[in-house]
Amino acid sequence: MGVYTVVSRKKRSLFSSLNVNFSLILLNVFLFILFSVLIGLGVLSLDFVAIKPSNIFQGKYLWTFITSMFMHAGLFHIFANMLSLFFVGSFVEKLIGPKRYFYFYMFAGIFASLFFVLISFIFQGIEFNVFAVGASGAIFGLVGFLMILVPNLPVYIMFIPIPVKMKYAAPGILIVLWIISQAGGVPIGNTAHLGGFIFGIFYALYLRNKYKNKARAISRHFS
Repeated sequence: MGVYTVVSRKKRSLFSSLNVNFSLILLNVFLFILFSVLIGLGVLSLDFVAIKPSNIFQGKYLWTFITSMFMHAGLFHIFANMLSLFFVGSFVEKLIGPKRYFYFYMFAGIFASLFFVLISFIFQGIEFNVFAVGASGAIFGLVGFLMILVPNLPVYIMFIPIPVKMKYAAPGILIVLWIISQAGGVPIGNTAHLGGFIFGIFYALYLRNKYKNKARAISRHFS
């Protein structure tokens, strides 16, 4: 019995025949190349692709809530995100099924951008006039989801040679990235990461409450 059948026994749709996570990775890479070329040629401006809080509050470039999810700041940025998405996303897709995974991923990314914009507006700091891009908001949604649904899942984190339980690894990654950004002045979208993380937690709580027995079975299976 597959993991997905533990969560849902609904009839399979077109999504069931697709590897959604792999498709999302391909789309991220394709759009990163396309947007980079068009921006480099002067066909598009960064405003047209990346999310910028000041633009949003002027009612401009509202579609960047989505396009910013598929644009990255450079080769290392997209490599790190796609590597993370490959491992984390594939696992989440198997847990909840391709259709539910697709919508979860998209809404987590959109909520992460919305959270970034709102926090920037509230504090009116330097982030209010800077651009943000990347899939990491959606990816942290997946991480927050796993922290609740499979808290004892052992995972490996970069530079740590021993497995760490997801309930410790997930918040630990957020904290480490925040420290790196503050201490090293590295432009990391911490508020977007937090927004996606929060969305993932609440979605996991919703599923855990709706499918109590199945959620407990999954948690025990991956402990």
